[in-house]
Amino acid sequence: MTTKNDCHAIRSRMPDLLFETDLLKTRADFREHLASCPACSHEWQELQMTFALLDEWKTPEPSAYFDGKLHARLRDVIAAPPEGLLERFRSFLLFSTGRQLRPALAGALALVLAVGGGSGLVGLRQHLSGNQASSAALNDLNVLDNNAQALQQMDQLLDESGADEGAPPTT
Repeated sequence: MTTKNDCHAIRSRMPDLLFETDLLKTRADFREHLASCPACSHEWQELQMTFALLDEWKTPEPSAYFDGKLHARLRDVIAAPPEGLLERFRSFLLFSTGRQLRPALAGALALVLAVGGGSGLVGLRQHLSGNQASSAALNDLNVLDNNAQALQQMDQLLDESGADEGAPPTT
């Protein structure tokens, strides 16, 4: 019984075995797997047919004027004035993979995120503090609540100090 791992291993070795026929004759495990696995056998036959077609294929000959045209283009490129800075930058942007720009772009993105996040935090802080300052009634209630708590604490202190001296608590 063949497993997917066996099929994967065999299929990964097929191109090597296709070019080395001596190796194919010595690989009994490969031949046994092909005999027992129709999918791999079909894959092997298709690979052999593809390479047989490639062996029969004839490359077209270049035209008689190919060399002359190539040399004329090369002379034109050599004789042309050097490109300007903008043209070189344009060519770089059009034909490069951007691999050279990745560190700069990552740094710029980090800077944008830091500035944007910082300004967002400043805006949030101003928003929160602005809400507290905008409501005078809420501020007054908070002051009264704090005063009431302070008075309760003072009463508790007086009660405790009066009990310690043996005097009756004052109300």
